[in-house]
Amino acid sequence: MAHAWSPEQYLRFGDERGRPFIDLLARVDAEAPELVVDLGAGPGTLTTVLADRWPSARVLAVDSSPEMIARAESVAGIHAELGDLRTWEPPAPVDVLISNAALQWVPDHLEQLPRLAGLLAPGGVLALQVPGNFTEPSHTIRRELAAEEPYAGHLAGIAHPDSYDASTYLRTLQGLGLEVDAWETTYLHVLYGPDPVFEWVSGTGARPTLQALPANLRPAFEAEFRARLRAAYPDHGCGVLLPFRRVFAVARRGSRP
Repeated sequence: MAHAWSPEQYLRFGDERGRPFIDLLARVDAEAPELVVDLGAGPGTLTTVLADRWPSARVLAVDSSPEMIARAESVAGIHAELGDLRTWEPPAPVDVLISNAALQWVPDHLEQLPRLAGLLAPGGVLALQVPGNFTEPSHTIRRELAAEEPYAGHLAGIAHPDSYDASTYLRTLQGLGLEVDAWETTYLHVLYGPDPVFEWVSGTGARPTLQALPANLRPAFEAEFRARLRAAYPDHGCGVLLPFRRVFAVARRGSRP
């Protein structure tokens, strides 16, 4: 089944989710781009940062989720349109192409990088960020529980995110003739409230799993998922610590076509 995204759930931790975007953008050197694209823009709340930085540019927010694009269409200063990262074509060569926390949902997304690089104008920049925490309990617990009965039969083939390390992105983009800067950062997010890690993952990586479950099984799955996450991420009185590794790459095309 196709899953639907919730802008409201996603934005519950908007500040924490926004930090990697800001850190990625800080390494993008572009003085006066004409076309700036946020590919996989979600609700468009971070796309406004691009419009603020380059007020004379045309800024596009592109996402494959109708729910996210409906939210982005209400954001001032940007243009929003529905599009699949794997097939979307820009109206003109792109000067700055941002893909923030989106490529991890595309299987074998390294194969997409030549196409994305080909969308760049001469001197254009491709900047990407993906989560790199898929071996952490926030993900392994979900996969383990999904493999148990009575859930396994309903969750076979459900979409799940994945990514590579920084060196893999660097070498792949270098192989395309781009100048590349790549790095990794682990953020230490301190979250508050009841079951905050469950609330975090239910807006992103766990959402397809939760939506695929039939209504009679979802409450039991969620209850057990919450309990296991609480054990893995205890609150010692100062909030719950969620280490979150992120992987970044900024690649520039040469000035000649």
